[in-house]
Amino acid sequence: MKLWLKYLIGAILGIALSLIIPSNSAGATAALSFITDIVVRFGRYIVVPLLFFTAMTAINKLRDTRMILKTGGWTFVVIASSALILTFVGLLSILIVRIPRIPITVDKTTDTPLLNLADMVRALFPTSAFETLGNGSMLLASFLFACFAGGACTGDQVAFKPIITITDALSKLCYNIATLFTEVLSIGMVAIMCSWAVEFRSVIAGGTFLPLILMLMCDFIITAFGIYPAILYYVCHDPHPFRVLYASACSVIVAFFSGDSNLTLPLNIRTGKESLGIRRRINGVTYPLFSIFARGGAALVTTVSFIVIWRSYANLSIPFGDILWIMFMSFILSFLLGGIPAGGPFIALSVLCTMYGRGFETGYLLLKPAAPIICSFAAAFDVLTAMFGSYIVGVKTQMIEHHSIQHFI
Repeated sequence: MKLWLKYLIGAILGIALSLIIPSNSAGATAALSFITDIVVRFGRYIVVPLLFFTAMTAINKLRDTRMILKTGGWTFVVIASSALILTFVGLLSILIVRIPRIPITVDKTTDTPLLNLADMVRALFPTSAFETLGNGSMLLASFLFACFAGGACTGDQVAFKPIITITDALSKLCYNIATLFTEVLSIGMVAIMCSWAVEFRSVIAGGTFLPLILMLMCDFIITAFGIYPAILYYVCHDPHPFRVLYASACSVIVAFFSGDSNLTLPLNIRTGKESLGIRRRINGVTYPLFSIFARGGAALVTTVSFIVIWRSYANLSIPFGDILWIMFMSFILSFLLGGIPAGGPFIALSVLCTMYGRGFETGYLLLKPAAPIICSFAAAFDVLTAMFGSYIVGVKTQMIEHHSIQHFI
């Protein structure tokens, strides 16, 4: 059975279970929350070891073959381009379609979410490099350590050959463990989907946020079935760009219903290798970097959400200069969410509201009830970017072995 079908069955069972569980039962809700948290922790369990050993091996091979600059260049071009495209898509959609205002609430908060850049930089360089392997959220720290170690091993091939051999074996071992975990996670999808469905019911109960959700859904469909396949067709001259979309189905399902960008990383690496044929020296670098920096989905939903908040507070048209500022800041903030695998887009929105000021400092509270669903869409956009982007880098570096669609997992 195809892997995406297993996850789809798990999602359907989760929906069915959500209809049985009483939503007003505190005990049932607490039990469901606990089980979902365990499932997410299980899914993240192998992320850091897999990332570290695979990235270390990939960097070593890329530097040895002098492909590291070309791979890195294409990766960062695709990351920046995807964030810009998605920000523009979100801005264009919300300017063309005027969705109904969100009723103003009187909620107050004294705990405003912030992006502490100083703490993020400190997390990249703790007092011991081994501490980077204990942080399951800030993957950039582990990735940097892997880059330093992998690059250093090319200095003396003879002296470091045993280390390279062991690292390569550990990378393959972690991949095999990740394969097992991704299979088991399809069962855990029942709990993730059930938890999401219960939350979704409460969000759309009053109908207030339904227009916003429908707009984000339309943006995703346009991007997944139109923009990204078109880019793949013209950039890579691929006559069958929808193969990548098919290969992305499983990752999109997990990302959307979990809202967690790190949870999908082992699944992305496995799908990239076994379905799209991307070689390990590429997917060991591109997928972590896309997971950390390619958060264009967050930029899209932040742009859309802020303009919805703006229009809910004022009936006046938004000045053109403010529109450009909103787009630019959403674009920039998306690159700072690497240490926040879940809930990052809502934090970016709160930061944007605070920076804008003019009475909008607590405007993000209007969308707080819908925050989990908004973050789900952002995660789905981001994992789609990772799949299409890694495929583009693989084609441009000629590090890909095309597989027949019948052999996709």
